[in-house]
Amino acid sequence: MRVALVHGFSGASVPGGENDAVLDQAAALTRAGHEVRLIRAGAGLDAPAELRAFAPDVAHVHHLAPDADRARAAEWTGPLVVTLYRHRPPRRDPLLRRADRAVVLSELSRDGWLAAGMPPERLALIPDHVPPTPDAGPVERAAWVCVGRLAVERGILDLLRRWPAGHRLDVVGTGPLERECRAAAPPSVRFLGVGGRDALRRSLTGYRGLVFPSRWHAGAVPLIYPEALAAGLPVLAFEGSAVPRAVRADGTGTVTGPDAPLSAALSAADRIFPTLREHCRSVHAKRYGEAAWVERTERLYAAVVRGRG
Repeated sequence: MRVALVHGFSGASVPGGENDAVLDQAAALTRAGHEVRLIRAGAGLDAPAELRAFAPDVAHVHHLAPDADRARAAEWTGPLVVTLYRHRPPRRDPLLRRADRAVVLSELSRDGWLAAGMPPERLALIPDHVPPTPDAGPVERAAWVCVGRLAVERGILDLLRRWPAGHRLDVVGTGPLERECRAAAPPSVRFLGVGGRDALRRSLTGYRGLVFPSRWHAGAVPLIYPEALAAGLPVLAFEGSAVPRAVRADGTGTVTGPDAPLSAALSAADRIFPTLREHCRSVHAKRYGEAAWVERTERLYAAVVRGRG
C-alpha cells in the first residue's frame, strides 16, 4: 500500500513527542512492506501538490496548524485519515469534516470526542507505539525519574516544591521554569537537561519508577509512558492527564492526587513497583509495541480504502 504521512514539523510549538511518533510510524510502515512518503506541511509548503504527485492509496494527516494548513490538506480528495491530538473538537475544522476516519490516541480522547457527538464508527483508538528497550540486567535502582518540559502545565514545579528530601530524583528536560525548578528542588534532585532519545530510553531501566506529575489535559498519552513500559519501568502518575487512566487500565503503576502526601505515595510505589516490571514490558508489547500498532493501522487503512471502493 502507498501511504502518505502529512505532518507539520513546527519544532518547539508542537507538544513534545509528536514528531518522534510520526517518524516511528513511517519507519514501522516501511518495515511492514508499505511504500511510505513523509510530507512536511506548513511554512509555505504545498502538501496537496505533493499528495497529487505521489497518489497514495491513503493519506494520514497528523499535527497541522489550524486554519490555512488544515484547509489546504483538506483539498486532497482521496482516502483520508486524520489523527486527533485534542481531547475535544474545535468549533470548525475542514480537515476533520473531510476525513474518512479519525484516530484517537487514548481512551480519554475517545470519550471526549464521543461526548461531543462524533459517531463511534468514525473513530479508531490506536495508541502511539515505541520500540522495545533491551533489559540492562541487575542494576542499582536508587533514583526516581521525571521526564518532561519544565512548564506550568507539566506540574514539575509543584512536584519539586513537595519532593521529599530523602528521595533521589532525576529531572530530564528543560523549559521556561527551569530556574524556578532548580530553586525549589531539594539537594536530592539532579537536573540532567535534554539528551538523545535513545540514550534516555536506555537509561530508564536503571530507575525505581517514572514520576508523571503532568496536569496537561491533552488527548494523547505522551510517548514517555510507553517508553517507560518498554523499559520495564512502572509509573507513579498524578491525576489530571490521560496517563492516570492508562496506568489504571494497564495495571502499570499507581495513581495519586496532586495534593496527597508524596512520601506515602512513594513508599507505596516502592513496595509495588518491583513486582510490576515484567508486567510493564508485557503491556508494552501487547498494546504499545510496533507489531500491535501496525496491525491496527493496516486494518484501519484497508477499511478506509474499501469504503471508497
